[in-house]
Amino acid sequence: MDALQSVGLRVDSGLIALNSYENRVYQFLDEDKKRYVVKFYRPERWSPEQILEEHELSLELDAAEIPVVPPLRIDGSTLLAHQGFRYAVFPSVGGRQFEQDNDEQLEWVGRFIGRIHRSNGEKCFRFRPTIALEEYLYEPRRELELSTLITGKQKAAFLNAVDLLIAEVKLHWNEDWRPLRLHGDLHASNILWRDGPMFVDLDDARNGPAVQDLWMLLNGDRNEQQYQLSILLDAYSEFMDFNPRELALIEPLRAMRMIYYLAWVSRRWGDPAFPHSFPWMLDTGFWEQQISIFTEQVKLLREPPLQLMPSY
Repeated sequence: MDALQSVGLRVDSGLIALNSYENRVYQFLDEDKKRYVVKFYRPERWSPEQILEEHELSLELDAAEIPVVPPLRIDGSTLLAHQGFRYAVFPSVGGRQFEQDNDEQLEWVGRFIGRIHRSNGEKCFRFRPTIALEEYLYEPRRELELSTLITGKQKAAFLNAVDLLIAEVKLHWNEDWRPLRLHGDLHASNILWRDGPMFVDLDDARNGPAVQDLWMLLNGDRNEQQYQLSILLDAYSEFMDFNPRELALIEPLRAMRMIYYLAWVSRRWGDPAFPHSFPWMLDTGFWEQQISIFTEQVKLLREPPLQLMPSY
């Protein structure tokens, strides 16, 4: 509240904590009954240059009439600071949950992802990372080896499963793609529905292949995913060409996210919010389940990738 008051925003409602593990995010009403969201960035996660690149992307997309929520400029800057903490203020927007199994909504989303990628053009982030094996496999592997959440013989079995999965991903990973500035974490929970999609939370924006912003919207068995993919790409291709060779990256990217996620929780375990939110990570049964999931993912990696429908 002191930080907000220092830039002329007086909190009239108290602060309502919103669901965010990485940062600290609060909703509030000011004295004029306008609703805002303030995001305090986790120290040392992103540099100021990296945060400003996220802000620049959202402002560019908003200027291109793509439905995102850019931060407000206050005293000429979108990135503010108070007592060593960096933060940004956003207008608060509401909306319904995006219905992932709604074909019409999925088509709308595919069309806007195509517009996002076209709007991003040839420009890449200078300071934000590019999706690669080091960040998503090798660094997480080192973190998991040091983790105190897994112990004894179970850790050895788990790390063996991780190593087998990493080896399989390496066989199928390729860099035959043109890097784009991506949303980076485009799953259903980061899409609101307000007479159309509204894309939120660009905190994980980075360079990478276009398919990274598509594959997390696929769910169900292979036939269901193939059907959803055809809807997404048919709409996407109205605005942006898609490289079909990127389809071979879907299962590698899924595997990378699995390993990265577990290491992310382990890395943040000293934050009291994490043991409270992920108590099952202390159960031996959870890690046995991960071994089974990794083993199954190796099998999926060995299957032929999803394909473009014949019309392509």
